[in-house]
Amino acid sequence: MNPRLLADPLHQLAHAYQSHMRRALRAAGVELPPTHVRALKGIALTPQCTAQSLTVYMRSDKAQITRVLNDLLAAALIVKHDNPDDGRSRLLELSSSGQAVLKHAQALESAVGRQMTEGLSSDEVDVFLRTAQRITDNLNGAQHAV
Repeated sequence: MNPRLLADPLHQLAHAYQSHMRRALRAAGVELPPTHVRALKGIALTPQCTAQSLTVYMRSDKAQITRVLNDLLAAALIVKHDNPDDGRSRLLELSSSGQAVLKHAQALESAVGRQMTEGLSSDEVDVFLRTAQRITDNLNGAQHAV
């Protein structure tokens, strides 16, 4: 297969997923961009989460993460605590409101996932997941070679 043929379908899939999630979140009354939802998820999944660890989790630049965190703080979806291991950083934690929003968003993600895989066998989904992970690993490994 010609690798150049991968770019358009991958872009279309990513755009379709993000657009659908954006609409689903908005329809459910969650007025957050998907990036902010990913940040909530990263904070929930990362033990002793800091802005730096969230930057690594989201593979994003520090300035964008700072903007997202400021938005989440302003919306009272996260709280910051002193980091006892490093006085230069703060630990991030979901507030009870942030936990509720994340739980709701995860339910929407599950529904979108079911829609995305409608008509696919579990074997087809497994092959897609393995292939997507392998492509991601190839690209992440290639970042250092480029």
